[in-house]
Amino acid sequence: MGSLWFGGKIRDRHILDEVTTDHPIILSRVCRHASVTNSYGLQLAYIDAETPDPPGGIIVRDNHGIPTGYLLDHAQDLVKNVMPEQDFTYVKKALKTSLEDLYSKGFVGGHTEDLNYYGDPIETLNSFYELIDGEKFKFRTELLVHHEAAPIILKMGIDKINKDKPYVQLNSVKIFADGALGGTTALLSEPYSDDPSTNGVAIHSKDNLQKIVHSARKMDMPVAIHVIGDLALEYAIEAIEKYPPPAGKRDRLIHLQVTRDDLIQRLKELAVVLDIQPRFVAADFPWVAERLGNKRLDSSFAWKTLLEEGLMCASGSDAPIEPVDPLLGIHAAVTRRKPEEKHDGYIPHEKLSLFQALQLFTIGSAMAVGKEKEMGLIKEGYKADFTILNKDLFDLIPDEWLHVHVVKSVVDDEIMFDKK
Repeated sequence: MGSLWFGGKIRDRHILDEVTTDHPIILSRVCRHASVTNSYGLQLAYIDAETPDPPGGIIVRDNHGIPTGYLLDHAQDLVKNVMPEQDFTYVKKALKTSLEDLYSKGFVGGHTEDLNYYGDPIETLNSFYELIDGEKFKFRTELLVHHEAAPIILKMGIDKINKDKPYVQLNSVKIFADGALGGTTALLSEPYSDDPSTNGVAIHSKDNLQKIVHSARKMDMPVAIHVIGDLALEYAIEAIEKYPPPAGKRDRLIHLQVTRDDLIQRLKELAVVLDIQPRFVAADFPWVAERLGNKRLDSSFAWKTLLEEGLMCASGSDAPIEPVDPLLGIHAAVTRRKPEEKHDGYIPHEKLSLFQALQLFTIGSAMAVGKEKEMGLIKEGYKADFTILNKDLFDLIPDEWLHVHVVKSVVDDEIMFDKK
């Protein structure tokens, strides 16, 4: 969290108290798995020396056991639960603004998980239905349903819900198995190299994770599990092995930043798609090398290895954690560096070709929701969803891709964006 601050120091409540003690403040790490609040924020959330760590979260304390204001994963909910709820007028306005921005960046659809964060999951879903109406706005929207919202959303049955809403589909139950490397909450099988006191945070125990997956199966749903550390990945694999997805459906494992060969071999036996984010290489290096150590780096951010092992992979941005622009993701997949850097890339043997990267962001995205026979290609019989760029990426060097712009975005044979 402190990597961009002067001196690399994580800010605590005392520093925020210098700004104000009359109003609550909360600053979130970019990964959203860690945040810091001031003393007033702790007071509003009733967090003090006697407050126990919640399941799946850590209240960071000083040497005297007093909370510092630094909260990891589910401990953040203690403060978020006392924050004012967003008005749905704002939610609809934000969604409209997001769609217009996505069209301009060439998107014809997207996968997102938003139904558990604005108070009422049903009202949030209705906001998607209202805006993405198939007339003014067409956008292939694939909604992941947070496991806490799933019983509320899916009580009518998945087939009935999806039947009359071709542009807004519910496809998986979303589960967080661990946190993130930046906040040392990604769950590793061995301690962090730069902090041997911890190996991360299990958002759910192994048994509870299996129970949540089992609950999803009772609703006839596949799961999409956030797994960054290798131990989190191991827990997820065990849950899926015990409770396989419904016939004809695939699960999704998201991120897989730290893997192991034995886990890759087990993945080959599962009906899963690996949802990876190439921009993490640009964002997390070089500091992540100290966090993981050289021994683990060879099996980390290993996108090419996953493809060569024959595993189905898709790519996304993880926005708003990383920039949403797919050209930045494609650039990171091919160069494995930040656009402004001039070197051979981090772990260069894991670089992808441009063709491989484009596949991940097109047909790979369709595979992630089991629709690769109707979406993801420009081909007879497929949905007429495509993007037109002003230049051919194959005629350019990677750094020139960042100056290419979208000419048109077409959804269902209708122009949704036209750069005139």
